[in-house]
Amino acid sequence: MTRRRALLAGVAGLPLLMRAAAAQVVSLDMPPLRFPVKLDDSLAPGYRREVLVRWGDRVTYDARPWDPRRPSAEAVSTQFGWDGRICGMILSPAGADGLSRGVLAVAHPTVDPAMVYPDGRDRPAVSAQLQGASLLNIEKQGGRWVVVDGGFQSRRLAGDTLCRLTGPAAEAVGTAIQGLLGLSGGCATPWGTLLLAEDDPAPWVARLSRLDPRFADGTRFGWVAELDALDPAAVPAKRTALARFPRGDVAAALTRDGRAVVYLSDHRAFGFLFRFVSAGPATERDALDRGTLSVARATRQGLAWEALPAGAGTSLNPIAAAGQAAATAFDLPAGLVVEPRSGRLYLACKGNSARRPDQVDALNPRAGSNAGQVLEIVPAGGDHGAATASASILLLGGQKRPGAGSWPEAPSTLAVDPAGRLWIGTDHDGRVGAEPDILFGCDTEGPGRGFALPLYGAPRGAAIGGAAMSPDGLALFALVRTPGAEPGASFDRPGTRWPAFDPAVPPRSTLVTLLRDGGQRVGG
Repeated sequence: MTRRRALLAGVAGLPLLMRAAAAQVVSLDMPPLRFPVKLDDSLAPGYRREVLVRWGDRVTYDARPWDPRRPSAEAVSTQFGWDGRICGMILSPAGADGLSRGVLAVAHPTVDPAMVYPDGRDRPAVSAQLQGASLLNIEKQGGRWVVVDGGFQSRRLAGDTLCRLTGPAAEAVGTAIQGLLGLSGGCATPWGTLLLAEDDPAPWVARLSRLDPRFADGTRFGWVAELDALDPAAVPAKRTALARFPRGDVAAALTRDGRAVVYLSDHRAFGFLFRFVSAGPATERDALDRGTLSVARATRQGLAWEALPAGAGTSLNPIAAAGQAAATAFDLPAGLVVEPRSGRLYLACKGNSARRPDQVDALNPRAGSNAGQVLEIVPAGGDHGAATASASILLLGGQKRPGAGSWPEAPSTLAVDPAGRLWIGTDHDGRVGAEPDILFGCDTEGPGRGFALPLYGAPRGAAIGGAAMSPDGLALFALVRTPGAEPGASFDRPGTRWPAFDPAVPPRSTLVTLLRDGGQRVGG
């Protein structure tokens, strides 16, 4: 039986309109269902989920027991954070035992005092250590991916992490600094490192500057840090050539001649899309310290990359330089991912209700909409170093096709699988609407191109904090972000108590594994 015939047979019991929609999709095996808002999570038929790690669980070998009612800075600096966003997975070289291993990086962007502390009052010293990132040793044991308890590469990065500042702005700011603040995204690079991107540091600087004077200088934060995730002693290097601005995410690629490329989304309502191309090969130790920073400008043909002036001034204020280059402003740029086989870049825009009718364009086609869109950007000639690219809308958020079930709205995170399919996570910032935040699968080629199907629905108040597919395609890691944290909720009165549903335990951000019954590939 062909894949198309098998899919049609699998949805034969669905209503007519749903069958018509599913018939368009020839690679994904999820039916076009509508997920409801509820206290628990939801799954497509034929799937199950397993819990890997939750807020408060051990990360380091010396982790303290979780006590959510009496947190301390020392304890939380060894535990998984309250908030979560998957940044990427770095695979380890094959060992003698043949087990598949890697390091899964998870950012912890925020700490909401109302949800984290029983009395609702901030504890800046604790919050500084609760945010940051967790690097988790994972391995496949007996056919299941697990977090290795106390793995030697597992570590926490937080407000006290020693970093070095490199590149054009290092002399102006200082080369040795402490702290990573508000990490919002990241990626694994083709040259084997991990990038972690800091968002706008201003809210964290305001919270922490009275705690410690080293947090008072905001220019120490707001950068992209690079490190070797497989080296537990690696010192993160904040690469100032990638500039300082609020980031939604980063994605990495290689030019045809082997130079490093980093795409960076400017996480503002009218944010820009930046690109950095290194001057030398990506294999150089500090390749990201020298190169050209450009910004995307829409043209009739697609996008043109406009080079920005080099130097510390641009590194410290690229937004001003981008405005002078007539850069295109997008609808709250967020998630980024490069599909490695085709070289296509995908950008999730969460939506922008402030856009006026006279400001719409081909890539931002709606005024006053928070539904967002996912863009597909194809470098000219397949070379990420090219001066131009074609660009188009892969899907419009909130605009359902006939017969579709749940549909993406406010797309925020993106991931790709070995088959080249896109996995889209939504984020309504805790607002409770007609549907929960959902992780969707979406074909990027063939008859089902741009048709999104729901795989996993988050519990009430939670967002999808990213996804990462295992190399064999049999497991999809997903992050359920801040369940129960809806407007007006608190530590003792959350919107849900998922995943334990224990009245004595607060809801917990949770890293889960999504699996197909029968051990088949996720998505089919």
